[in-house]
Amino acid sequence: METWRRNLYVLCGCLFFCMLAMSMVMPFLPLFIQQDFGVEDPHEVTMWAGIIFGANFLTAGLVSPIWGNLADKHGRKIMILRSGYFMSITVALTGFAGSLWQLLGLRLINGLVGGIIPASTALVASSVPKEKIGWAQGLLQSFITAGTIMGPLFGGIMADYIGFRMIFVVTGSLLFVSTLVITFTVHEKFTPPEKQERSSLREDFQLISSSKELPTLFFVTVMIQFALLSIMPVLPIYISQLLGHEGTKVALWAGIVQAAMGVANVFAAPRLGQLGDRYGSQKVLLGSLVVAGLLFIPQGFVGAVWQLILLRFLLGLSLGGLLPSVNALLRRATPTHMVSRVYGYNNSFVSIGSMLGPMIGGFVAGYISISGVFWMTSAFLLINAGWVYYSFFRKRSVQEPEAGI
Repeated sequence: METWRRNLYVLCGCLFFCMLAMSMVMPFLPLFIQQDFGVEDPHEVTMWAGIIFGANFLTAGLVSPIWGNLADKHGRKIMILRSGYFMSITVALTGFAGSLWQLLGLRLINGLVGGIIPASTALVASSVPKEKIGWAQGLLQSFITAGTIMGPLFGGIMADYIGFRMIFVVTGSLLFVSTLVITFTVHEKFTPPEKQERSSLREDFQLISSSKELPTLFFVTVMIQFALLSIMPVLPIYISQLLGHEGTKVALWAGIVQAAMGVANVFAAPRLGQLGDRYGSQKVLLGSLVVAGLLFIPQGFVGAVWQLILLRFLLGLSLGGLLPSVNALLRRATPTHMVSRVYGYNNSFVSIGSMLGPMIGGFVAGYISISGVFWMTSAFLLINAGWVYYSFFRKRSVQEPEAGI
């Protein structure tokens, strides 16, 4: 088997388990805060859930360009291992947090040492043949998203038997084992860049700012992450409201709702990536944004959990075309010697959107309504679709971005 294929398949499997582990308890933060820290006021619960959920992304956004710069100089695999091993420690320690402030601090530290996703994305992007980038990124993203979304199902089941705190310990263990597998099975033929190709963070920023495509893609990334994570901290509360007096096993039902979206995403992402390779990733991105934006509207009107499950499944089909399309367009717009840096910068924008989404979503849910979060998300996705249309179709009539900054 070709090295790039083996690396891709191993990373898909390992990142699936990494993200499955990481997401087993995070979506249940409101329940964790209520049960383990004694916070009862609903407004205070949603506020803390939004802050703690987003804290990880705050520090990750600040350091991602630094890790990306080091990856381009020293290799992408070493950044994957650095992130995986350190996160396994910080996540396991989170299960022993004695206060909300300790929980917040550990989330901030986890963001500082993280970065396994952008490093893996950059390793795949730098080694896969260009004509297969869309398919490869779609396959990788489908496993990442599937793990992220299916984790709550396992977490919901485990919560009833071992409690939320022990789930953090299990998460740390899964991260450690997955990183160990990557250590011995993923191989990277890394050649350090020539001295004249090396640049400082300031020079990188100037080069990226002068690009025609990259700033647009960074903005699109922020909006996508903002929209997708805005509902995450309050989804268990919304499900408990739908269950009414039968509101037992809320964590389990929340996991099923998330898993429905994950299963759909697994099937859709590689296929949409192939469509992007054939017809243009910008076309797939635009269509996925429009469909996802429309599907969020009825989610605010559902009257039963099964209706929400059906709509989230359909949403998962459209989500498969979002981040893979962005990653494919980024690779085609970036020289090989700057791949990790560009993905590092993009991860900063991922973190910005991931931080603002839960915080603002929690605020809207607490002071307006949970249904309002769905409608706000729909508006942001449709606005994003309009920006993509203006930038890639109407403004410059771009067929496919070419490599080069």
